[in-house]
Amino acid sequence: MAFRVWPIPVVLLLSVAWGQETVPIVQPGAPGQNSKILSSAPAAARPRTPAEADISFMQGMIHHHSQAVEMTDLMPTRTRNKRLLALGKRISISQTDEMQYMRQWLEERGQPAPGAHGHMDHSVMNMKGHDMSSMKTMDMASMPLMPGMLTPQQMKALAKATGSAFDRLFLTGMIQHHTGALIMVEDLFDTAGAGQDNVLYDFATDIDNTQRAEIKIMQGMLKEKQ
Repeated sequence: MAFRVWPIPVVLLLSVAWGQETVPIVQPGAPGQNSKILSSAPAAARPRTPAEADISFMQGMIHHHSQAVEMTDLMPTRTRNKRLLALGKRISISQTDEMQYMRQWLEERGQPAPGAHGHMDHSVMNMKGHDMSSMKTMDMASMPLMPGMLTPQQMKALAKATGSAFDRLFLTGMIQHHTGALIMVEDLFDTAGAGQDNVLYDFATDIDNTQRAEIKIMQGMLKEKQ
């Protein structure tokens, strides 16, 4: 029997990898579908310094996702459409989990991340001993609208609508919103030097694939109402 001899550097790398603790973030799948792991990177690993475009993408996408979740929060009291409610729940769960992942990605790289209440969450960085006085602050309420985000007027109209009128406004608004997310991903990949982080690349690609699929679902639901 022949035995394969591993080069010493490979053995050491494998030993280090097996000895590291991983902290995966799991995103629940749609009804009837399996959950998926968003990240299983070793907790002890130190990620490479990201490009400025990568940081801006993650911060902006948290802001973008936040409005989508706000839109879905309106649904229980404004529509009885079971299919739409199921879709809204799916969007809310997936985008909430993705926001958690994006904050973790930023914090692991020493970058400020919008917190759950719209302000920069410095808790992790502060515990690591960083000088908080040098950290820039960010309030999502004061951030400019990302591509596809609904204007304040559109959000007010959605909040006032009920029944079929709400369903149409929600579908057209979320299609607009998702299309904007696709633009953000495209802009990221079109930026020189951006998207080189393998984890971010996979994450952005997953956003693109998921939201394209949801756009098709919403377009079909909207066509049924015409």
